[in-house]
Amino acid sequence: MNINISRENNTITVYFSGRLDTPAAQEITPQMNALAEEASNSIILDCSELTYISSSGLRIFLMLRKAAAEKGGKIIVRSITNDIRSVFMMTGFLNLFEIH
Repeated sequence: MNINISRENNTITVYFSGRLDTPAAQEITPQMNALAEEASNSIILDCSELTYISSSGLRIFLMLRKAAAEKGGKIIVRSITNDIRSVFMMTGFLNLFEIH
């Protein structure tokens, strides 16, 4: 799992690449917690290269969503693959996030 974070104006984009499974989620949690502190901005979660997401990965997305809701920010999930879309549909995440 690789992530790349870019900042431009008031928008933060997180590019996920690989598998967001339990070990990967544990590895990136400190970076995601730091992002939650900046959740008053718009945060785009780019999933174009995300090949798998586990419940631990979904939990990270929910944590960011909650932080954004508390701070007046916005979370956008962008470019999900059909496999990730299926997971989002089965878990109800399609209704929780703005999907682009």
